[in-house]
Amino acid sequence: MKILYLLRHAKSSWSDLNLEDLDRPLTGRGRKAAKAMAAFLKREGMCPAVVLCSTAKRTRQTLKRIRPALDEGVEVRIDERLYLAGPAEILGLLGELEDSVPSAMVIGHNPGLEELALTLLGSGEAAAARDIKAKFPTGALAMLTSGAACWQDLEPGTLHLESFVKPKDLENA
Repeated sequence: MKILYLLRHAKSSWSDLNLEDLDRPLTGRGRKAAKAMAAFLKREGMCPAVVLCSTAKRTRQTLKRIRPALDEGVEVRIDERLYLAGPAEILGLLGELEDSVPSAMVIGHNPGLEELALTLLGSGEAAAARDIKAKFPTGALAMLTSGAACWQDLEPGTLHLESFVKPKDLENA
């Protein structure tokens, strides 16, 4: 079985229009949301074996804030190919993982993460699936599972949606 966590970076700032998109940082709200997501991950015992993270400043800052919730031995790979990657590119990167890796988290961007979640989704919590179809907001986390033995075997429409959590869901938790 494979567990896939798709985490969209937390809310980023548009206040400095001179910054390149790659260099946009998190807002105060984004930092707070990422910290809340870290608490959720820790509370729920969700810890990937490998984290694949985009090179964008906002994704790396999101990773920095959730890092304390992850096990010390988690392998982190910062990969420029994830910056604004589409579903096919993300699946390709997942396909490069060793078959022995039981779980992976992708910290990336929309529309790629949302499109990937919708592409892979085959079964699961109906309300959560509707939420993803409506919007995969900044800071949100989808957890999907697959019976596949290899990461290369992830097929469209075959994964089970275990949960979809948005920062808004964690405000009163």
